[in-house]
Amino acid sequence: MSINSRFSVGIHILSLIKINKDGVSSSEFLAGSVNTNPVVIRRIMGMLKNAGLIEVRPGIAGAQLAKNLSEITLLDVYKAVNVVQDKELFSVHDNPNPSCLVGRNIQDTIIPLFATAQLALEKALENVTIEDVVHDILDKLKLEKY
Repeated sequence: MSINSRFSVGIHILSLIKINKDGVSSSEFLAGSVNTNPVVIRRIMGMLKNAGLIEVRPGIAGAQLAKNLSEITLLDVYKAVNVVQDKELFSVHDNPNPSCLVGRNIQDTIIPLFATAQLALEKALENVTIEDVVHDILDKLKLEKY
């Protein structure tokens, strides 16, 4: 099982809004790039709007970034699209057998390890901005031209 794709789609939306800054970033346009239904895009855009990352106005097609790219981290996007709840990236199975040595000790053993791993992931995401992603995409575009 992997992290919900809302995370990567949220990054995609924010990057495309910036790269398409002179055009209209409607849900239909964004959906064409993501290759999904505009309803999915509108749902994720609502999450990004609620997190203060984009501005969307009713009746007006398109969205705009609400912050500078350098101020939006991947952790902001991760949290905005509700990938996981706090301290719940990894779930632990319920009700292991208490009469088994492993069963009665597994949760207390692995929960701290999982918490450390989630913290490390969140720290890594906190150190990358949407600006970094957009620069990398634009660098790849330059390479394609040669």
